[in-house]
Amino acid sequence: MSYFHSRPSLYFPHPLTADEDGLLAIGGDLSIDRLILAYRMGIFPWYSENQPILWWAPKERFVIGTGHLHVPRSMRKYLNKPIFHITVDQHFDYVIQRCRDSPRRDQAGTWITDAMKKAYRSLHHAGLAHSVEAWYDNEIVGGLYGVGIGKIFSGESMFSEVSDASKFCV
Repeated sequence: MSYFHSRPSLYFPHPLTADEDGLLAIGGDLSIDRLILAYRMGIFPWYSENQPILWWAPKERFVIGTGHLHVPRSMRKYLNKPIFHITVDQHFDYVIQRCRDSPRRDQAGTWITDAMKKAYRSLHHAGLAHSVEAWYDNEIVGGLYGVGIGKIFSGESMFSEVSDASKFCV
């Protein structure tokens, strides 16, 4: 396990050195440069309030290859008769706040701390973090945000106030 409490340079250990649960390193900061390096290496921050920054590199990931995307029958109705209107990067702050505020089953609180929100907002202003918004009757009813670096988009969180709205954003 690496600790960054006194390491000023940008550095991450090799992702394959993460522990069984995927925890790779502790500490550091959420600077744009460190986040870019992390995402390029398949590493992401995930921690709760009053914890040091925890950096993760799990061996197994959920990956959707665009050439192999299967749209389930239950979702095809939205393609055949659009119910939602989709926008991109129009309401990033709103989407990240709704993701933060949405209750999660079997979870108390959120990992989207004030520091995380500020860091992802900085990534958004740098053109690297994006939001997708699903609208219904002139209201945002679902959305997701994540980080796009190179040819990879890493979805970070989503919310849905109407069935399937966040899935449609994906």
